[in-house]
Amino acid sequence: MFLSVIFAMRMMGLFMIYPVFTVYAERLRGVTPLTIGLALGGYGLSQAIFQIPFGMLSDRIGRKPVITFGLLIFTMGSAIAAMSDSIHGVIFGRILQGAGAVGSTILAMIADLTREEHRTKAMAMLGMTIGASFALALVLGPVLNGWIGVHGIFWLTGGLALTGEVVLITVVPRPAEMRLHRDAEPVPALFKKVLTDGQLLRLDFAVLALHAILTASFVALPIALRDASGLDVQHQWYLYLPVLVVSVIAMAPFIILAEKHRKIKPVFLGAILALAGAELTLMEWHYSMVTAIVALIVFFAAFTLMEASLPSLISKMVPPDGKGTAMGVYSSSQFLGIFIGGTIGGWLYGRHGVAGVFGFTTLMALVWFLFAVTMKTPRFLTSYLLNVGRLDEAQAQGLVARLTQVRGVAEAVVIAGEGIAYLKVDSKILDEEALAAFSTPIFPNANS
Repeated sequence: MFLSVIFAMRMMGLFMIYPVFTVYAERLRGVTPLTIGLALGGYGLSQAIFQIPFGMLSDRIGRKPVITFGLLIFTMGSAIAAMSDSIHGVIFGRILQGAGAVGSTILAMIADLTREEHRTKAMAMLGMTIGASFALALVLGPVLNGWIGVHGIFWLTGGLALTGEVVLITVVPRPAEMRLHRDAEPVPALFKKVLTDGQLLRLDFAVLALHAILTASFVALPIALRDASGLDVQHQWYLYLPVLVVSVIAMAPFIILAEKHRKIKPVFLGAILALAGAELTLMEWHYSMVTAIVALIVFFAAFTLMEASLPSLISKMVPPDGKGTAMGVYSSSQFLGIFIGGTIGGWLYGRHGVAGVFGFTTLMALVWFLFAVTMKTPRFLTSYLLNVGRLDEAQAQGLVARLTQVRGVAEAVVIAGEGIAYLKVDSKILDEEALAAFSTPIFPNANS
């Protein structure tokens, strides 16, 4: 729980400047539209570069030292951005923020502290916390801008990171045992397998496109909404709050349709087209307040749906023991998309104004649709972990054969040295009692 809060506070700090930065940056020395985009998305590049190496480093020297170091880097970046009166100083600060890339290490520590049967719930809680922090950031950003300005938001962001440091040191327990978790961490030997899987690559491109669209949109949105409504950026939360509430309500039935009724591919494709339609509407009619609000409701409903659906699709398509590796590549793609969206969005804003930015995001969504339409319909399988105790290789192979005979188990990989069975199961028909017979608790002191 506390690790989820640390993760969410860090992400909220990164996102709070999205709704206000373009207008704020106009007063900085050396500013150009391109540098505005670089400042907005620059942290994505360093995040994409460092997050997997930091996770691997934590396997060697421990989770807490890496998370502590990463949060200190993040705090330094926030302070530099807060003290800078030039756009180049802010860019450097944002890149430094991203270099404190401890997301993958936090995931690994959550895995260390949770028993396998509770880990899915822990990761789901983390996902919900991150989603809530993003929505809260879009509302708090404009409010805080009115109270303390963007400089103050950067200082607050650094303060949140330091608070996370205190929580990490004083409250979060040290794991009884630290080891590699294939469901939560990248495994170097599996990179080739993951990077040559066409279905997973489609999903990597999907999250890259989604966050490129999001970041580019926020290069233009503060200006577009100001011109359409007459609201200064500090008052634009009046729009974001009801838009986000309505969009979440509008999205919920489609999540049910996708997962419960197993219509995930048509819902997925429909959401991409909805994104394209919302961006096209903003390109053509961003000067109309009513039209802009409708477009934003559609945009955020589709965005929220995608944020929930894409990790689920990864889980359905990845090999049983490759989820951590696939999610590592997926997360790096997400952050690379943030960098691409901010950079191209800023450049286009300087060349073609607001309409040019929304034209790019519309085109990005349509290209994404062409990739997605060839995606295979996913099997409705979920990842399932089972403690089976230490085995030799022969016993592990024999156990695979026995596990795949259990009703609802589609695939099984047993890692002998780890004592863990990684399964892909159909949860609707899974015989959990039969699986329980294979379970051997191996972390009696772990926290759930």
